[in-house]
Amino acid sequence: MQKMLSSITVTALATSLALAFPAQAVAAANAAPVVKEAPLRAHLAFLSSDVLEGRGTGQRGADLTVAYLETQAMAIGLQPANGSSYRQAVKIAGVKADPAASSIGVVAAGQAQTLAFGSDWVWGPGDAKAAHQFDAEMVFVGYGIVAAEEGWNDYKDLDVKGKVVVVMVNDPAPTAAEPARFNGKGLTYYGRWTYKFEEAARQGAAGVLLIHTDASASYGWSVVQNSWVNETFQLSEDKLGAGMQGWLTDAAARKLFTAAGQDLDALRAAAEVKGFKPVALNARVKGEMKATVRNLEQFNVAGIVPGTDPKLKSELVVYTGHWDHLGKQGNGADNIYNGAVDNASGIAGLLAMAQEAVKAPAKRSQMFLFVAAEEQGLLGSAAYAANPLWPLDKTAANLNLDSLNFIGTTRDIDTRGAERSDLGDMAAASAKSMGMTVTPAEPDLAGGYFRSDHFSFAKAGVPSFSIKGGKDYTKDPDGAKVKAASYRAKYHQVGDEYDPSWDLSGMVQQAQFTLNLGRKIADAPRLPGWKPGDAFGKVRAAK
Repeated sequence: MQKMLSSITVTALATSLALAFPAQAVAAANAAPVVKEAPLRAHLAFLSSDVLEGRGTGQRGADLTVAYLETQAMAIGLQPANGSSYRQAVKIAGVKADPAASSIGVVAAGQAQTLAFGSDWVWGPGDAKAAHQFDAEMVFVGYGIVAAEEGWNDYKDLDVKGKVVVVMVNDPAPTAAEPARFNGKGLTYYGRWTYKFEEAARQGAAGVLLIHTDASASYGWSVVQNSWVNETFQLSEDKLGAGMQGWLTDAAARKLFTAAGQDLDALRAAAEVKGFKPVALNARVKGEMKATVRNLEQFNVAGIVPGTDPKLKSELVVYTGHWDHLGKQGNGADNIYNGAVDNASGIAGLLAMAQEAVKAPAKRSQMFLFVAAEEQGLLGSAAYAANPLWPLDKTAANLNLDSLNFIGTTRDIDTRGAERSDLGDMAAASAKSMGMTVTPAEPDLAGGYFRSDHFSFAKAGVPSFSIKGGKDYTKDPDGAKVKAASYRAKYHQVGDEYDPSWDLSGMVQQAQFTLNLGRKIADAPRLPGWKPGDAFGKVRAAK
């Protein structure tokens, strides 16, 4: 646990930050904005201090963080993005399954199955309702994918209304005949568990249960278990999920399928073939499912740097980063998850970038958007995409910062995901202008492109990606790699704390690259587009 800053220190820090950003300090219009380390470090130290209590969704620290960001946006000179307000409300439901009060279970071939909540399966409402009654047939729908471009429809000729679908995670593997299907070795969004829930809801299913394996999910059952036995969060407006959402362990699924007279391995093999047809199981979900539900309001914070071109200023480049982390949990000696790298660093970077952007506006407008509840499933960015403060068809691009490089400067910058659009070439040019190269692309085996806030924009058709730190360190490469690897043990743990001895040159470099790229996009003669055939490009083309 970091030492608690005294109230005097906190007040002094906040005051000094505000005084450091006079809105009237406008440089020449053609001056290239240069990101400074001092404000970035000051913001990082404060945002990750115990004072903000880990910035947890629905906790006191969240309210303090929003107030801080709002104040800094005002002091920097950003214009409010939501009328006269910097805030955009995000309606969220906190949901916690109540297995003790529930009678929910599975009956296969007339026999009740023993499934223990937590160790065999987990579940909860996807529609923010506290109680549901079930007497629903179970149907195995393979990967649960509907992808017209792949000629794939696991729901074909099936009405799942009132049914509970059982689904595999990941997407169909490439074959010798079709080595590039579903992006070959790389994971597509169709393989993500979030997609499975979304598609089941679109199909009208009463419930959806995912079959977990370490390989298909890319993490162990304990990750699922730890998430679902505690309070989870979901948007409580717009698109809601099915009445039941949950997971089955592989062992529990095998037991269930056997009791229902089916061979799970045989069905898995059948589901790899185009034209697979859903299989009704001789099993039903029966009983009452209960959960505790609380409704809360969190906030995105957004400020604008207006563009200078009479025509292009109606278009926008948006920079994002999530301000939330895991907050206070448990009653241990250190129960504050400070989230210094994840993602106080990204928010500090955005604030330092904004300080300079207001001094030298670009042709297009620029938005600095600090989003809520990323750790709960990209909720803040999803809420923005559903109800944008700027028309999405006028939004040129989204550049996202999540967990900046606290090791030191690098010769490369990771822009994976940019290659899906014109942003790839622009990113390479920006890197070259800074004496860097772009990190070579690799197959996205774990679906990293779909796990950060930029993805909410991509789904809505806006060219987007996250800028990650490079790996070719300029100083002490071997020692730097060891230091970088050591962060894995601190990720999402109480040990992710700010260290005053950190060399922040890598963070400054990453923020500078992002601002340079954003300005290149903002000054370009036309909006960037998606590469031909990209699934997200089709979304923009349809609008």
